[in-house]
Amino acid sequence: MRQVILDTETTGLDPLRGHRLTEIGCIEMINRRLTGRRFQTYLNPERELDKDAARITGLSLEFLKDKPKFLDIHQEFLLFLQEPQTELIIHNASFDLGFLNHELGLINHAWRPLEKHLNVIDTLQVARRLHPGQRNSLDMLCRRYNIDNMHRELHGALLDSELLAQVYLAMTAGQTSMALGNEANTERERHTTAKMKIQRIQRTTSVPLPIILANEQECRLHMEKLIKLQAKKDAS
Repeated sequence: MRQVILDTETTGLDPLRGHRLTEIGCIEMINRRLTGRRFQTYLNPERELDKDAARITGLSLEFLKDKPKFLDIHQEFLLFLQEPQTELIIHNASFDLGFLNHELGLINHAWRPLEKHLNVIDTLQVARRLHPGQRNSLDMLCRRYNIDNMHRELHGALLDSELLAQVYLAMTAGQTSMALGNEANTERERHTTAKMKIQRIQRTTSVPLPIILANEQECRLHMEKLIKLQAKKDAS
């Protein structure tokens, strides 16, 4: 199983308002082990960065103006994603996919949208199921799973991908080791991986899947159920 952990940085929050990518960072993981392969590039967004984006990334148009444009790197980037049996792991996937699909649309590329061609695991949604009602930002998940992110003074796509890989392993198998190589999985890891394969949605149609959010009553009933289960567990 090949998985690519992906993150992006941008000039702002909304590609429909002209915001663009400033960095793409990806790392490869096969059978829950990092291989050392990665793809990373800064991009010339051809526009100024919003103040908040510049503050959290430390990037500026002055630094980025001599970097390649998305058109210049899109083939290398997609070749990294197009290898067989590749699955994307992204935190808050709708944000990153929104920008990537917008860039692919600007060059009229056939791989738009990416989620039509690749399975995607959104770790934000996974975290919300595991930790309902709690903050589930990448920084908060690093604290929750005791992953050291003290060196993360600024947001960077490659660094955030590396942190996300550790968070993903911790959330799905309780494993935080990032050793390189092809060592055999433990029995627990194999069991967890098998369960996750069942949970994945295989893309068999080009029609986008609807996203149906729970309403207020459903959320309340779910929380009441969790409270009852916890009370039953405490009483046993």
